[in-house]
Amino acid sequence: MAKAYRLIFDENLCIGCQACNVACRLENDVPEGVYRLQVHVTTQGVFPHLGMHFERRSCVMCDEPPCVSVCPTGASFQSKDGLVHIHESQCITCKYCILACPYHARFINPLKNVVEKCTFCFDSRLSKALDPACVSVCTTEALRFGDVSQENSAVAMLSRKETLLFPKAHLGTKPKVCFIPARKGVKV
Repeated sequence: MAKAYRLIFDENLCIGCQACNVACRLENDVPEGVYRLQVHVTTQGVFPHLGMHFERRSCVMCDEPPCVSVCPTGASFQSKDGLVHIHESQCITCKYCILACPYHARFINPLKNVVEKCTFCFDSRLSKALDPACVSVCTTEALRFGDVSQENSAVAMLSRKETLLFPKAHLGTKPKVCFIPARKGVKV
């Protein structure tokens, strides 16, 4: 049976430390100036009552990925477990997938001249039953990852307990990455 992966980002637990971003860069040899994962930080409130809001931006591993259907070479594809991958050797850097992605999650690797994106660290970690690098270094457990179809998994239990929001759900892409929205009040 195929796995039903889910990554949950809890906006209430994130402290904006960027450890996830650094781990991703190191694990995937991401060159300067581009990224697979970023945590955007915005300041909220009025001085002296200021707080921070943290928003994760990366590929959301759509079940209905628009990037796959526009790829003329089949370089962008979806595996049987529903993850979206890129065959670098087939990528002609046409940028169709970059334009089709409503999450702005793809980029051209300037060193390889191919399109890249988050893969949940599939080759280096997930295929070895390890969490993605970003999840493995999150000290506050703001990132949770696992197979939501396993009823007793941490990610399945959290999915039942919390209200989850799926980015741009109105587009019908059915993301595997979701978030627990910040509760009222501002982090100080």
